[in-house]
Amino acid sequence: MGIINVLDKHVAELIAAGEVVERPASVVKELVENAVDAGASAVTVEIKNGGITYMRVTDNGSGIFRDDVAVSFLRHATSKVHSQNDLDTISTLGFRGEALASIAAVSHVEMLTRTKDELAGTRYVIDGGVEQICEDAGCAQGTTIVVRDLFYNTPARMKFLKKDVVEANAIASILDRIALSHPEVSLRFLRDGKETLHTPGDGKLKSAIYAVYGKEFTSGLIPVDYELNGVALSGFISKPSAARPNRSMQQFFINGRYVKSRTAMVALEEAFKGSIMVGKVPACVLHLKIAFHAVDVNVHPTKIEVRFMNEKPVFDAVYHGVKTALNQGDTPNVMTLPKPAAPVFEQPKAPVQMEWGIKPPVRSFQKTEEPSRPRRLAVSDVQVPLYNTRFEVKKIAAPEPAPAQPASNIPAAQKADEIPVEPKAEEEISPKPQRPEKLVGEAFSTYILVQRGEDELVFIDKHAAHERMLYEKLKAEGGQAVQQMLLKPVTVTLEKNEYAAILESLPLCAEAGFEIEDFGSGTVLVRSAPMILGEDVASAVMEIAGYLQNAKNDIMTEKLNWLYHNIACRAAVKAGNESSPQELAALVQRLEDEDIRYCPHGRPAYVIMKKKDLERQFGRIQ
Repeated sequence: MGIINVLDKHVAELIAAGEVVERPASVVKELVENAVDAGASAVTVEIKNGGITYMRVTDNGSGIFRDDVAVSFLRHATSKVHSQNDLDTISTLGFRGEALASIAAVSHVEMLTRTKDELAGTRYVIDGGVEQICEDAGCAQGTTIVVRDLFYNTPARMKFLKKDVVEANAIASILDRIALSHPEVSLRFLRDGKETLHTPGDGKLKSAIYAVYGKEFTSGLIPVDYELNGVALSGFISKPSAARPNRSMQQFFINGRYVKSRTAMVALEEAFKGSIMVGKVPACVLHLKIAFHAVDVNVHPTKIEVRFMNEKPVFDAVYHGVKTALNQGDTPNVMTLPKPAAPVFEQPKAPVQMEWGIKPPVRSFQKTEEPSRPRRLAVSDVQVPLYNTRFEVKKIAAPEPAPAQPASNIPAAQKADEIPVEPKAEEEISPKPQRPEKLVGEAFSTYILVQRGEDELVFIDKHAAHERMLYEKLKAEGGQAVQQMLLKPVTVTLEKNEYAAILESLPLCAEAGFEIEDFGSGTVLVRSAPMILGEDVASAVMEIAGYLQNAKNDIMTEKLNWLYHNIACRAAVKAGNESSPQELAALVQRLEDEDIRYCPHGRPAYVIMKKKDLERQFGRIQ
């Protein structure tokens, strides 16, 4: 008897729906892309409870004919592909014909649609893939689709959904990318009744970027406009001074479709080499236009991954386009000082009458102290003396006994059996500076050389050692102990998922020394930060946000330790920076006192070379 069964239609559709519909963000992505393909100039997205219970997408596109409404919910039903040859020249965002069928299989769906040639619209209701209602309805031209109770019939999939705020932020991230890919479409996003995004739809990419990421991010962009070997490149890149610690703000679009392309990413970062700090990456919003037959978008149902027929033209266009834009647009920062005001002299109202014997009044001037300027963190800030302070015990000699008095002079009150006792030597503690190690010097502005005793040479990594000292100080005292208010709050623009992660962790950030507020639209305001960070506040917050977004399952203690690691690493003296002999001696001193062996990341703080090993290298011993 055979054991292979053919699944019925409903079960097969539930399984297939998982390829397209993973979460509410997947639904919104498919519906908005259909609206764009329908020629809509305005799209409104409204969600409730993270989209789990309610999603509505309204557009003013071409609409759907009544005869096509029921057919559009069948699997592999599409108006965008008619033959095999059409797959080689796909120009639309959707083409697989799976979206509506997959969405309807796992939710309650209601559609209202009308074309410009129809007098009455159509209302269509389908639950779990089964048609319920198809009737006339009054509606404007375009299409409105309402999706309720996602995964109501697949509880196993429902339990893997995240919190409402996480799912809502995933939708916001999807809409940001669609807004950037099609600046000609006015996109509006309502989240639990509150508008969080509204793009103008004027066709200008910079306007869309401003609406999505705000003024601070937009002001640090350089325009790109280049064409090479049939590949047209346009958009914006960030200035090297506005580089970021991660790639979350790198957005690439090919023929109006958001994609993840390692080829474009590598070309972008190669073009920035020599212009950007090591460990930093540029941000960008770049559009590539390439012949449709030269790129394959039919790789995965999500249509994010693409394959190129030839990657070299794409790499060359991005590399040379970005390089050209940097050469032309990356102007040096110019410091401007306010023009000093002209001195104002007060004229006396009437001449002063002088009399003999009376001195004219003398105006006294008082020198005002200049405000103290912030200085960079030095190794000497570890607050230890230059040398070890040892304590030794000295004995103070007892005073010489007085000459013996005659017996007649001894007071009568003194008993005969009392024996005079010599006063004991008193103990005095006095500091005596010693230097058990000999500071030899510094190599490569990175490693401190210390001779310990007569047979050891110690190589100390000053960054690793200082980092560990600061880390232990933060752990012992907490980040709030070194917190200081910023003279001017720092605004930081984040990707929507990172933005949500840092807002969920505001108490954790406060414990680490950061006072952060929600500034709206993916931007946070930093009012205070650990003093030892200096001016590196914005970059630190970006890196923290990226970590928090990826470390959702880590326990609170691990997150706090990571924050202390990050702060200590940024504040520690850097390898390659020259240090004074006093700073080096102070660092060696504290390293010895606290028995530091490793940095917080596990790298050794020092290594020891024996004298005999060195002498063996020179052939002095065998």
